[in-house]
Amino acid sequence: MAKHSKPRAGSLAFRPRKRAKKETPRIHSWVDSGETKPLGFAGYKAGMTHVLAIDHRKNSPTSGLEISIPVTVIDTPPLVVAGIRAYVNGYLGKETFTDIFSMDLSDDIKRKIRLPKKIDIQKRLKEMEENLEKIEDIRLIVQTQPRLTSLGKRKPDIMEIAIGGNLKEKFEFAKKMLGKEIDVEEVLSENRFVDVTAVTKGKGFQGVIKRFGTRKQPRKAGKGRRHIGSGGSWKPARKLWTEPLPGQLGYHTRTEYNKVVLGIGKEGKDVTPKGDFLHYGPIKGSYVLLSGSIPGPAKRLIRLSNARRPKKDVNFEITHINVSSKQGR
Repeated sequence: MAKHSKPRAGSLAFRPRKRAKKETPRIHSWVDSGETKPLGFAGYKAGMTHVLAIDHRKNSPTSGLEISIPVTVIDTPPLVVAGIRAYVNGYLGKETFTDIFSMDLSDDIKRKIRLPKKIDIQKRLKEMEENLEKIEDIRLIVQTQPRLTSLGKRKPDIMEIAIGGNLKEKFEFAKKMLGKEIDVEEVLSENRFVDVTAVTKGKGFQGVIKRFGTRKQPRKAGKGRRHIGSGGSWKPARKLWTEPLPGQLGYHTRTEYNKVVLGIGKEGKDVTPKGDFLHYGPIKGSYVLLSGSIPGPAKRLIRLSNARRPKKDVNFEITHINVSSKQGR
């Protein structure tokens, strides 16, 4: 006799499915490249297009051929190193030892946080250097510069970025870069894998059909069709977490692995389509081309980091970037 069981509908991979706490996502683990430089970067999603590129990968079915690749364009103005944060080992993990902020920052950062009025930077740096033995990690506190984009906002996004190398090298690098700008070319390079972390597009409160992909009820079912057939067993007399229920869909923090950096440039007009990007506008400065799609709508903050589980080496040579209008005409 045939079995009447079937695979479960809807993925249980992500729990809880609730709204992200904030649009600036945290990165909990960093992959040290061995070089003394930031281990990540940040930008704003502008939109998508496609490029023609020659595939130089060995053993690829399209090796030596010109192929079309969908790409996401990220607007990446320089990041400003607003401060330095040192960590020590505490009872529950890493605890903040001290923060040192630069005094040569724009007034835009005051829209986000409250800075100390007076600070002796050299004294604080010397104190940090004297306590390097008990310091566990040193990271950069950076801010974006949305004024250099087409976003139309002035309040910057502030986040932490880890540094590669040993502790002494991290301290010297952070000390040198305090208050200065970091360009995307100093962190990323073409034909390498990166991981993308962002908050997905929000879809609000949705039912089980759209949220979990469950099956609709038969045509003659009572009390509607877009609901689950059974609410669970009598014992245990409670709703189990494995049962699909309506709730929040989208606006979740997600990380996608192994996106290829196909191109990096400084002239945004080279990738801005005719009529500009929909819901974003033109790219005014530096940009990054990533293979495929990434989470979030246009204007969403995108964080890039070294690949946690990189695949084999890639080698693409871009020959053409499509800049035709995205207006649908």
